[in-house]
Amino acid sequence: MFIQKSYRTEDTGELYLVPTPIGNLSDMTFRAIDVLRNADLILAEDTRHTRKLLTHFEIDTPMQSFHKFNTAERMPEVIDRLKRGEMLAEVSDAGMPIISDPGQALVEACVKEQLPVIPLPGANAGLTGLVASGLPGERFTFIGFPPRQKKAMRDELSRYKDAEETLIFYESPYRLKETLKQCAAVFGEDRQAVVARELTKQYETFYRGALAELMAYSDQVKEVKGEICLLIAGTTHHEVDDALASQLDLPYEEQVDWVMVHENLSAKDAIKRVAKSNDVPKQTVYAAYHHIN
Repeated sequence: MFIQKSYRTEDTGELYLVPTPIGNLSDMTFRAIDVLRNADLILAEDTRHTRKLLTHFEIDTPMQSFHKFNTAERMPEVIDRLKRGEMLAEVSDAGMPIISDPGQALVEACVKEQLPVIPLPGANAGLTGLVASGLPGERFTFIGFPPRQKKAMRDELSRYKDAEETLIFYESPYRLKETLKQCAAVFGEDRQAVVARELTKQYETFYRGALAELMAYSDQVKEVKGEICLLIAGTTHHEVDDALASQLDLPYEEQVDWVMVHENLSAKDAIKRVAKSNDVPKQTVYAAYHHIN
């Protein structure tokens, strides 16, 4: 076990994870600016992008690119500098490092070497969209970017079909229409959702409504522009139970088939579900489904 005391007076260096604004530069914190100014080196996902931020705040700290394509190459040097006692800061293009951004491998390497990793709080598009979405925020699941392939996306979405918490996705504006279509197919067209566009920027816009309404609107406009955060309300027990209740007059076999299709369950789990809904032993439904006399 390794216990990290973040603020200690030893010779070991420190890696700071520094969030940057997701749009509005005024969201940069005093502490983040101070860390970037005092760091020996800034590790940036895209140095050209980060240079604009540093110039705006008159920060002249040396910078080096550090992204998923050069992690293996840069890692030994970065770890060596930390072991020599240097203070390094890692930033992504926007928002919190690691969250749908590079950096996880570096954090893992630092933890393995027992080097301090110090996170700074700051901007995050998923949480920013959630708190203003109007959807429940007590519990949520951050999923990030869904797969691009239709089947892979449908399979990924199906994993959360009966999730009760709010779901948070990131998506490209060019794929939003298809993603809304797939979400409606999996979660149902009546499921409430929110598209948050260009958060913290001049054209920040929230589109709130059922997935069917959001699909219809997206079909009317030529193109939705800007960074997209998609939030989808979780299901409730009564939605699933009410739907199944309408099938209880059917034979057990047909109920099982219905549950398998509409709730994306295996035959084994569907049998359990039908047995519970009908308040009968699981063996009774099993026998009916498998035609066992």
